[in-house]
Amino acid sequence: MNPDTQPISVAIIGSGNIGTDLMIKILRHGKNLRMAAMVGIDPASEGLQRAARMGVATTHEGVEGLMKLDVFKDIGIVFDATSAGAHIEHDRLLRAQGIRVIDLTPAAIGPYVVPVVNMNDHLDAPNINMVTCGGQATIPIVHAVSRVAPVTYAEIIASIASKSAGPGTRANIDEFTETTSRAIAEVGGAKKGKAIIVLNPAEPPLVMRDTVYCLTELDADPAAITASIESIVAEVAAYVPGYRLKQAPQFERFDADRPLNVPGIGKVSGLKVSVFLEVEGAAHYLPKYAGNLDIMTSAGMATAERVALGLQANAAV
Repeated sequence: MNPDTQPISVAIIGSGNIGTDLMIKILRHGKNLRMAAMVGIDPASEGLQRAARMGVATTHEGVEGLMKLDVFKDIGIVFDATSAGAHIEHDRLLRAQGIRVIDLTPAAIGPYVVPVVNMNDHLDAPNINMVTCGGQATIPIVHAVSRVAPVTYAEIIASIASKSAGPGTRANIDEFTETTSRAIAEVGGAKKGKAIIVLNPAEPPLVMRDTVYCLTELDADPAAITASIESIVAEVAAYVPGYRLKQAPQFERFDADRPLNVPGIGKVSGLKVSVFLEVEGAAHYLPKYAGNLDIMTSAGMATAERVALGLQANAAV
């Protein structure tokens, strides 16, 4: 950042796990962002209390309370870490004030964004949707395959520790599957996508694990697909250090004599690509097993940093 350029003030709506983790990331590692306000609805929430201890302005009166804070006049970006239902009204109120919105719920009002795939295409959007934790983990893999060979069908299974699924996550299960499925196609490049989420009650809690299945052409090149996957895994790991392959991608060919039965499509021939991922959290606020929350906050922050650069450039003109 240019030493003469002021960071962009940001607020977070939602003082739960995701919002609190994001706040700590911004306070510790923000380059173009300045943490200005934390918004909640429960005055006793740990997130609001922690924010106050760290010198961040707080309100327990929701978005209306945010607009009453002295710092509101300086805020350029607001993150919404509440629920898909609540986000609709939050977006309406904030956009009326000319504030850029980064949506960490599955509301999908704005364009889907996965930083390593399409962030640069939507930096000027008034509302940016960060899809879901499962989408952030798996869509890069679908994209990596589709940029080498066409993907007829992609299916993802996101398994997260039950303890890492707070009230917001549990309230958004239906939206998770719908939003992720659409984004697998729209952002990942698959003709058809399907998403499944599993809340794993194991003790001790397991880190986030994701399985990605892609069906591509029978004569697709496994070496080229593997190289593309390994390249994009390294790109994601640049902002989510705990993101990694569990093993090398696996390949299985299904020809006309032994077709693969694909949901919603039927029996088809092709090369099945299986990818197994693990996402360990950075433990800035949450336990390491909560990689599902860490990848969302990391992706949201990476996107906001780029949006902030554009806002800074406009302010300098």
